[in-house]
Amino acid sequence: MKVHLIAIGGSAMHNLAIALSDKGFEVTGSDDEVFEPSKSRLSKKGLLPSQMGWDEARIHDQLDAVIVGMHARKDNPELLRAQALGLKIYSYPEYLYEQTKEKVRVVIGGSHGKTSITSMVLHVLNAAGIETDYMVGAQLAGFDCMVKLSHSAKFVVLEGDEYLSSPTDLRPKFHLYQPHIALISGIAWDHINVFPTFEDYVRQFDIFIDCIEPNGKLIYSEDDHEVLALATKSRYRPLNTRGYAAHDHVVEDGLTYLITEKGRVPLKIFGMHNLQNLNGARWVTKELGVSDEVFYQAISTFEGASKRLEIVARRNQGIIFKDFAHSPSKLKATSAAVKKQYAHHRLVACMELHTFSSLNAQFLEQYAHAMDEPDVAIVYFNPHTIEHKRLTPISVADVKRAFQRDDLVVLTDAALVKMILLETDWYRTNLLWMTSGNFDGLDIAELAQQLAMD
Repeated sequence: MKVHLIAIGGSAMHNLAIALSDKGFEVTGSDDEVFEPSKSRLSKKGLLPSQMGWDEARIHDQLDAVIVGMHARKDNPELLRAQALGLKIYSYPEYLYEQTKEKVRVVIGGSHGKTSITSMVLHVLNAAGIETDYMVGAQLAGFDCMVKLSHSAKFVVLEGDEYLSSPTDLRPKFHLYQPHIALISGIAWDHINVFPTFEDYVRQFDIFIDCIEPNGKLIYSEDDHEVLALATKSRYRPLNTRGYAAHDHVVEDGLTYLITEKGRVPLKIFGMHNLQNLNGARWVTKELGVSDEVFYQAISTFEGASKRLEIVARRNQGIIFKDFAHSPSKLKATSAAVKKQYAHHRLVACMELHTFSSLNAQFLEQYAHAMDEPDVAIVYFNPHTIEHKRLTPISVADVKRAFQRDDLVVLTDAALVKMILLETDWYRTNLLWMTSGNFDGLDIAELAQQLAMD
């Protein structure tokens, strides 16, 4: 098979390129710019384009498929050439389905928790010796690539993103996978630029349920009102359903233990949201033939997905955590998790408004009380980012009003964020760093070394 990837440097696309190359395909690609770590990873595999930019000469009638990433535009010259030649053109999720249509497909969806649940499932299957293909949105310990496509695996586990498939295919990615087993972890409005109303956003999950293969399985969080409503409605479809809640547990001396029929199981992760995620993963792996005994043994060694409550540094009296949290529901869950796990420590939480939704004046009110748990709460945003995204300007006062916390510290200068943190007394105090961006280049690892937390 000869395949060409347009916009090969993307986080998802470069992993797909590597997976296809490992499968034995002849892979070429193009992009106008490729950043790290994609650049080094593609170069190591001999897949980095020799020249940056688009060139329609790369497209020829010997190609079996052309895969288009979200970074490409509709008028991309390579895409136009492929269309003119009548080649088979796929979006990223379309091609994942094409490569896995003969396998048992497991798709993990939800506004939050899908990366963690997918990671837990893969960790357990790997420990159980069950071969599976996969696609996950974070780097996992023990896995070289975020995508695997083999000739031999019977199962495939896919993280089901609700964002758009490609510039020419405006369907949500998870509508294309047609799962035999599907999980929905929760629904909280996101991607306001694509789904302008909450009702429109919820509808995408209803369609996702419709995409489950007849007599397939829907596993869902029964603690989420919106998910429960959709699951109840789905009972009129040819589906089997299973609800789940947080696993029984106890927290002692800063450690979380699962309560099971055969005793307590210590965990390396914590937080109510992770205990919900864990139980969802347990029911998924049950469907794939994993016993509870094997599941508990494996999950006790799971350390979490990259950037999900990741420990950046430890000092004698405090821990610095980095988390991908940026939506209101994620801020609440993550800060509550750290606060409960370390009940005798103060918590300083610092988050960045960075995404299109979070910087949207209309969406901002969704953040009400999202930062109530921390003892000290700091919110940062860059007005230039708002200009770049061509959004209506928001002010410091707008942000304070939206979060509904009188003592909220709102900053628009990353240097001030650093200064405040360096001047903080860190005795018996944890720092929770939450963003999907990078605080305009503020190096959290370097900052962690400067903080006097000992």
